Amino acid sequence: MTAIALNRHQNRTLPHFRALMGAAVAFVILAGCQSTELPRVAVAAAPLPVPSATIVPPKAPSKPLPPPAPAALIATVNELARGFDGKVGIAVRSIDRDWQVAANGDLPLPQQSVSKLWVAMAVLDARDQGRLTLDDPVTVTREDLTLFHQPIAAMVKGDGYKTTVSELLQRALTQSDNTANDRLLRFVGGPDAVRDFVRRKQLGTIRFGPGERLLQSQTAGLQWQSGFATGNSFIRARAQLPIETRVKAFDAYIADPPDGAAPVAIAGALAKLKRGTLLSPSSTQYLISTMESSKTGRQRLRGAVPEGWSVGHKTGTGQDLAGRTAGYNDVGILVAPDGRSYAIAVMIGDTPRPVAERQALMQSVVAAVVANHS
Repeated sequence: MTAIALNRHQNRTLPHFRALMGAAVAFVILAGCQSTELPRVAVAAAPLPVPSATIVPPKAPSKPLPPPAPAALIATVNELARGFDGKVGIAVRSIDRDWQVAANGDLPLPQQSVSKLWVAMAVLDARDQGRLTLDDPVTVTREDLTLFHQPIAAMVKGDGYKTTVSELLQRALTQSDNTANDRLLRFVGGPDAVRDFVRRKQLGTIRFGPGERLLQSQTAGLQWQSGFATGNSFIRARAQLPIETRVKAFDAYIADPPDGAAPVAIAGALAKLKRGTLLSPSSTQYLISTMESSKTGRQRLRGAVPEGWSVGHKTGTGQDLAGRTAGYNDVGILVAPDGRSYAIAVMIGDTPRPVAERQALMQSVVAAVVANHS
C-alpha cells in the first residue's frame, strides 16, 4: 500500500479505535467501583426440618389388682388336693373380690351331670333372645328315654308325657334327670347349640359331650342301642363285655373326656352367672334359685354349709369300674350371711376312694372357705 493510501486508512480507523479504547477504560473504571467478589446465583433456601411429633394417648387408669387370696385357704386347698387318692381338681373364686385359689385348676376332668348346667344356660339364653319361653309345651316320648337316673320315664306312657320347658329344667337341675336333660338338649338345638353358647360367652375350657346316651355308651365300651333305655338292658350288656374292653374304654374316657372341663373355668362361669353377665336378670335369678333347690348331693358341698349360709349347686357322678369312679363332682355358688359369695368347683376325675371320703373332701373345701371369710 502507498504512503498516501496508508494515511487515508489510518485516518478512517483511528476514530473507531479511540472509541473502543474509551469504552474499555470506562468499563474498567466502572468495574473498579464494584465489589471484587464474583456474582452469586440466588438459590432457594432448603426448609428447616420440622421435628416429628409423636402423639401419646393418655394412659387409661390402671385397674386395681384384686386383693390376694387368704394364705390359709391356699395352703388348705393345696393340702387337700395333694392328700387325696385320685385325680382331683379344686377351684375357689371370690365373686366379690375376684381372687382365686386352685389346685390342678386347669386340668380338664369329666363333668358328667355338671354339664346339665350348660344345657340349662343355653335354654335360658334362647329364652332371653325370645326364641322360646319357659311355658312352651314339650312332649317326652319313649324314643326320648336315655339311661341311668331318669325318674320322668315312669310318666311316659302311650303317646308320651306332655310337659313344659320349665318342668324339664327343674327335673334336670334338681333331680339330675337324664331324659329331661336330653329332651331339653334336643329342644334347644343339640350339642352344637350348647357349644356355641359356651364359645360366645367365652367360658374357657368347658367341653360339651354328645349327649347322655352316646357319652355313657362310649365310656362303657358299647355302641348305643335304643333297647338300652328300658329296664336293665344297658347294665346287662355292659357286664357281658370283656374286662379288657371295659378298662380300655374307661381309661380312654378319663384321659380325654369329651365332656371334660377345668375347675377354674367352671368356677369362672359360675362367677359370671352370679354377677349377671351371662343371662338376663330374670333368667339369672331363675337358674340360681333352681340350683339352690337341688335335691341331689346333700352330703357333698351342701353337707358343710353352716347356718346362715346358702348354696346353689349341681352334682355329677360317672360310672364305676372295679372300685373306680370316672367323675364324682359338685360345683356351686356359696353365699355368706353378709351377701358375699364364692364359686366353688370340686371335681374328682378318677378315684378308688369310698364315697364318704369323696364327700369329706368336698365338705373340707367349703369349711375352709367359711373359715377364711372375713
